[in-house]
Amino acid sequence: MAGNIKIRAKSSNGVTTVKALMSHEMETGLRKDKATGEPIPAHFIQEVTGKWNDQVVMTAFWSGGVSKNPYLSFKFNGGEKGESVEISWVDNQGQSESGTAEIS
Repeated sequence: MAGNIKIRAKSSNGVTTVKALMSHEMETGLRKDKATGEPIPAHFIQEVTGKWNDQVVMTAFWSGGVSKNPYLSFKFNGGEKGESVEISWVDNQGQSESGTAEIS
């Protein structure tokens, strides 16, 4: 499942705010296919990592209880205009995605 991550990062008074929208189906494994009645396998993001200039500033561990196409926002001390922020995730099926943005 290829997706994408839309990221915005803004620094103000020494604090950077990062906002990210991730494309992912986020299936819990509890729903059934309406056509066949068979359970839809669990498929969800397990770990999200936020990096600033290759330094980890945020890690989140998720489960199937997070909604489809999740939105994430966090803040960290530091970051200046033009520096790099990266968000990456790994799901329970071993798939991964990452994206970068420049701090404005």
